Amino acid sequence: MIGIPALLGNPPAFSETVPVARPTMPSGPDVLERIGATLRSGQVTNGAQVRAFEEETAEFLNVPHVVAVSSCTTGLLLLLRCLGLRGKVVVPSFTFMATGHAVVWNGMELVFADSDPLTCTLDPESVAAVAPGAAAILAVHTFGAPCDTERLQAVANDSGSVLLFDAAHGFGGRYPDGTMIGSKGLAEVFSLSPTKTLSAGEGGLISTGDASLARDLRTARVYGNAGGYDATMVGLSGRLPEMAAILGRAALPMLPSWLSRRRELAARYQRNLSGIPGLGFQSIMTGAESSVKDFTVRVDPEFGLERDELATALAAENVETRPYFDPPLHRQAVYRNVPVVTSLAGTDRLSATSLTLPMHSLMQSSLVDRICAVIHDIHRHAERIAGVLRAADPAPQPVTAVSSPERTGIA
Repeated sequence: MIGIPALLGNPPAFSETVPVARPTMPSGPDVLERIGATLRSGQVTNGAQVRAFEEETAEFLNVPHVVAVSSCTTGLLLLLRCLGLRGKVVVPSFTFMATGHAVVWNGMELVFADSDPLTCTLDPESVAAVAPGAAAILAVHTFGAPCDTERLQAVANDSGSVLLFDAAHGFGGRYPDGTMIGSKGLAEVFSLSPTKTLSAGEGGLISTGDASLARDLRTARVYGNAGGYDATMVGLSGRLPEMAAILGRAALPMLPSWLSRRRELAARYQRNLSGIPGLGFQSIMTGAESSVKDFTVRVDPEFGLERDELATALAAENVETRPYFDPPLHRQAVYRNVPVVTSLAGTDRLSATSLTLPMHSLMQSSLVDRICAVIHDIHRHAERIAGVLRAADPAPQPVTAVSSPERTGIA
């Protein structure tokens, strides 16, 4: 029997809220023992656990150097500071605000480039149009899918720009050549916040093949103090606590199975939803693997509802969603005075149509199937739902089932 959606009078499909994300954290006696030993040692930051975590993640990524910091944002701030760059930095507008903030905090000039509405990542042709004269290109592995690094590197070489990556979503993803995200450009910066594939509660990692840069980053994360209480550069407090490193170390061995699970769930979502008109999926480059930090669909007019209307209908069923990244940077209040020098049509389309569905590493297949069944029911009744929503509010806003960003994370 075809289900009647909650907006049309049925009870919600789920009695409790299905969160859009849920932290996957290690636990057990070994973790507690390490935490206890660290507390007893009195060395609770920048100690043996952080050094071991850096070494283990460098081995996992197969990169020469990893520097642990207090957050991905801190990593981006320190990276640009240590490189001593001046002038323009090309960034996608379709990204989390921290990407732009790191540039502005360093006194540099933002230049927005467009994103491909299929891959959701930076469009190399758009970058090429604005890159001449730029000091750096800061690309983003959106939702965990790797950028087209080969073409972006060619653009960077032609423009004389340094290629960097905001890899906040990307830990565990792979490029088409089989190498891990973290191994391209001059440096890549990861997030370890609660909703990421590898989480330490909070924190960040910077991977690089440049030994001199790694050394400077280690100094910059402790106020620029290389020792002797004599600062050699303007740094900040960007250290990763030992307890976070313990969590990260405990999670790392489990990550391959968690990544495999996320990819299975993403494939299940896509199989279940592929027959619905107006739903599109992120394209991943042939041979590449996404970390699947998020599973996001595009809601086009053929679906019968606008993106926000589908979000409202799912919220009525107690399914939480997230409209990443809306508004994009070029339409956020703090950046509205930044000149837009190229078309951002792909970005505008993505921000208006993208909807992230629930995804976490321990999610049950049956939950994905039930969410997909609800979406099918909503599509079948789209005309009636649209009538109800548009009669009540000409411009409906999505209902948020959970209001606390600390619970699910928004980056």
